[in-house]
Amino acid sequence: MNHHGPVELVNQSATGPLFAAATTLRQRAPPASSLTAVSTLPSGRSPLDEMARRVIDGNTYMVLGTLDPDGQPRLSPVFYTAARYGDFYWVSRPDAHHSRNLAERPHVQIVIFDSRRRPGEGEAVYIAADAGEIPQEKLSDVVGEAFRTDAGTQFSPEELSREVGLRLYVARATAYEVHVPGGHPTNGRGYDSRQAADPTA
Repeated sequence: MNHHGPVELVNQSATGPLFAAATTLRQRAPPASSLTAVSTLPSGRSPLDEMARRVIDGNTYMVLGTLDPDGQPRLSPVFYTAARYGDFYWVSRPDAHHSRNLAERPHVQIVIFDSRRRPGEGEAVYIAADAGEIPQEKLSDVVGEAFRTDAGTQFSPEELSREVGLRLYVARATAYEVHVPGGHPTNGRGYDSRQAADPTA
């Protein structure tokens, strides 16, 4: 996976188990003929890599899974901006439940999906990542890519300072899987499944 240069995160811990943020539902899949295959792909990019890109590009909210101190998962919908398909930015309050969780346990799970798809045609991306707050001294380096779209509110480094209530966070992906319908024209298995992908390829 190709990532941008490292940006040190604040309040990071080296411990914390990964947990499943969502469970794949097995359901009756439609005939393969009802799904449209991708006819042209950039050289070297697989249909599943392309699916992951399509899902990330086509949505604006992701489900962020953090871990409570007692080991229970905490799921939070957050508005995100993706950079290079490897860094996922969002803005939250540092005293929010999920922000406090990742300050102590930075390993997170993310799911991005379109809930409007019909049963048997759903596509999703599952992402394992390490997350944390962008330090104040690094904000100027990343706000350009963190707010490069006009889909959400734009913030300046000053608006994300220690004196203001909001902070900028980033999740750096370490692994990806995609939800593949059973009737997918090239990768279907007859039942819905999770398969490895790499949208950064």
